[in-house]
Amino acid sequence: MIQKGIATGFPIMLGYLPIAVTYGVLAKQSGMTLTELTLMSVMVFAGASQFMGANMIAVGAGAVEIIIATFVLNFRHFVMSLAFMNRLRTVELKWKIPLTLGLTDETFAVSALHPEESKKEKGAYFYAALILTAYLSWIFGSFLGGVLGEVIPERLSQSMGIALYAMFIGLLVPSVKKELRVGLIAIVAMLINTLCIQLGMSTGWAIVLGTVLGGMSGIYLLKEERP
Repeated sequence: MIQKGIATGFPIMLGYLPIAVTYGVLAKQSGMTLTELTLMSVMVFAGASQFMGANMIAVGAGAVEIIIATFVLNFRHFVMSLAFMNRLRTVELKWKIPLTLGLTDETFAVSALHPEESKKEKGAYFYAALILTAYLSWIFGSFLGGVLGEVIPERLSQSMGIALYAMFIGLLVPSVKKELRVGLIAIVAMLINTLCIQLGMSTGWAIVLGTVLGGMSGIYLLKEERP
């Protein structure tokens, strides 16, 4: 079971390493120490939130602003955790709780492709191995990126900042292809963020309000019409 879990998580590891390295370089560039950026990967383990957090630190955002923004961005993890625990009904609770802490979009999607493992004896070992493979690769990549951030030329490290925008665009485009109104929500959030900054609000709180109000606009923009 453990070997199968590692093999299943191997493609996730290959995808995580370059992104984690980029995060490590950008976090180091934003002023975080090697210990701080590595501990963020250990305790947070959420790529999009870590990129956003590093960016908010770089622009001087406060702790409260960063916490609220990352909480809103990661709120989907509550839904994923509930769905994951429901799928693993036959697995003991002592396994479910730590496993849900390691859920990401990728580990959740891959584990959903293997629901039969939850019904097998020691099936929890499969999911634990899968998640740990992704988790440890993310931590290692972050640490490596932090180390590289100290030795690579500053011009090269600054050019990697485009990875932040590329990643969020990569997350947005598939959703927009399925539903164009999702793109409209992103535009609303962008306009709110820009307006807040123009009104003199700090960049951190502008990001928070843009995220929260933009997300709330989805309640109306994505509302299904009743037949």
